[in-house]
Amino acid sequence: MHTRAKGNIAEERGCEYLRSKGFRIIDRNVYNRFGEIDIIALSLEGVIHFVEVKSALSYEQAVNNITRAKLQKLGRTIQTYLQQKRLNGDYCIDALIVTDEGVEWIENITL
Repeated sequence: MHTRAKGNIAEERGCEYLRSKGFRIIDRNVYNRFGEIDIIALSLEGVIHFVEVKSALSYEQAVNNITRAKLQKLGRTIQTYLQQKRLNGDYCIDALIVTDEGVEWIENITL
């Protein structure tokens, strides 16, 4: 299976997981000159969650793909998105680790 197809399946599983937790999916696969935001979701409390989806055969493999450089790039992408949409509410960056065993949510990851 093509890498992008695997990514789409992982992102769809991630969206299903977030919906099951009461989140509303605002947007997916948002691109700008700095990078991509996989999922943007709104919590019941009104917090915007920018979600990085990583999938691999194991949890460790997927987590190790969230590097400092990736988070910095994601931070610039998010700032551009917030400016373009004129949003200034509370937000956080999360990760969803998708493996054959399930989905693991890591809330509020930081640079």
